[in-house]
Parts: sequence; C-alpha cells; structure tokens
Amino acid sequence: MLNKKITKRIVVVTVVVGLAILFKVLGLGQYFTLSYVKASQEKFAAVYADHRLMVITAYMVIYIFVTSLSLPGAAIMTLAGGALFGLLIGTIVVSFASTIGATLACFVSRFVLRDWVQGRFGDKLKEVNEGIEREGTFYLFTLRLIPIFPFWLITWLWGSRDAA
Repeated sequence: MLNKKITKRIVVVTVVVGLAILFKVLGLGQYFTLSYVKASQEKFAAVYADHRLMVITAYMVIYIFVTSLSLPGAAIMTLAGGALFGLLIGTIVVSFASTIGATLACFVSRFVLRDWVQGRFGDKLKEVNEGIEREGTFYLFTLRLIPIFPFWLITWLWGSRDAA
C-alpha cells in the first residue's frame, strides 16, 4: 500500500518537474510578456474571429497549466485575457481557468508536496492554521489580497495545512 502511494507521488512529481523544465528549456516564458501579447494582438484577433471556441479553449488550457504549476506568467495572462477577449468574456474565461489551475495547484500541495511544505513553511503554517481557525475562509481571502504574499505560497500553505 505504501509503495503504491510513494510510486504515485514520484510519478506526479516527475511529471510536474519535467513540465516545468520543459517550459524553461523551450523558452516558453518569452510568450508570457506584455510586449509579445501587444505584438501579436492583430494576428490573434484574426484567429479569434475565425475560431472562437478553439482559441478560448487553448487559452484556458495554457492558463490552467501555468497556474497549476505556479509558473511565472499568470499575471500577464490575466491582463492578456482581458485585452484579447474583452472585459466580459475575458473575466469569465480567466475566472474559470484561474480557479481550475489554483485548485490543481492546491491538490498537488495537499497530496504530493505536503510533507515538504510542512517542513519548509511549518512555522508560517501554524500561524495560517490559527488564523483560519479564528477567522475562517475570510482569513484566506484577506491573505490573497495582500500583495507581499505570492499566490503560489498561499495555495501551497492552504493545500498542505492540517484539515480540522
């Protein structure tokens, strides 16, 4: 039983690390800059006009990938979503994609990285657990609004905390 659990974790960690390395090696970070989005806006508008559903789906898959692996570029993708799709559709698409990506990141934190996060951020995690006990989910939402705490850190802390 323990061997299956360890094997699953090793596979998930290997896939996540492999995808992150692939992202770096292929230099995909260059596509997550405002200058790239600005330079590609006309081309994108033409493709979007012809294939709306395909473009929205591809955007969501990429956004989910970036946020679930806590890769840099989610902020740029959020801004690009509004610029490329417009306010209403951009807000809806980004909201769903970011929620799905953050949920996947939380699952990775909970089921794969829990021991590592507990060891690395244990002292901070105690404060988070106490804050959640006192204030409930409002505490998490407040942490999300404080810019000095990166989203990925809050997601990892939230996902790896002890369930009460």
